[in-house]
Amino acid sequence: MNEAHKHCGSEEWRQRMREVILPWALRDVQLGEDVLEVGPGYGAATDVLSGSLPQLTSVEIDDELAAMLTQRFESVANVRIVRGDATALDEPDGRFSGAVCFTMLHHVPTVELQDRLLAEVARVLRPGAPLVASDSLASERLAAHHVGDTYNPVDPDTLPERLRAAGFSRAEVRTGDIGWTCLARR
Repeated sequence: MNEAHKHCGSEEWRQRMREVILPWALRDVQLGEDVLEVGPGYGAATDVLSGSLPQLTSVEIDDELAAMLTQRFESVANVRIVRGDATALDEPDGRFSGAVCFTMLHHVPTVELQDRLLAEVARVLRPGAPLVASDSLASERLAAHHVGDTYNPVDPDTLPERLRAAGFSRAEVRTGDIGWTCLARR
């Protein structure tokens, strides 16, 4: 991630995640007792989720961010930080009761890799388990924020079909002022 993304580690961003993004995306979804978080970045959602879930496994591809998260959450018993690639998870089929990814899919460089990531998440979810995802809508302002970084925004109109192709049986997508969110079921 570029220097502009250091904002994602700020208290202001944590507050926005806690008070705006997560309540909007999660609504009343029950994630279960063993949840996968894909792409925690600086850990703003991890902070919130760790306080309400029995077990959270957060998979981060960036070495420096994974190391920072590992150190930050080393004394939090219900959080496991894994340095890994979510397009090839080292987890058994059907392990997780739910999965989340917040404001990260636009960092996956191609549509094909985004689809592989979604299929891999479907693989490690139990039948009927939810995936809750959200991200920003494409804009020139966000593109400018990603100079020197990957910026591949997801078109929410394509998500239902992409999620079905990835192995999800149902997908509900909503858009709003803060972006898009979806709830899909394995």
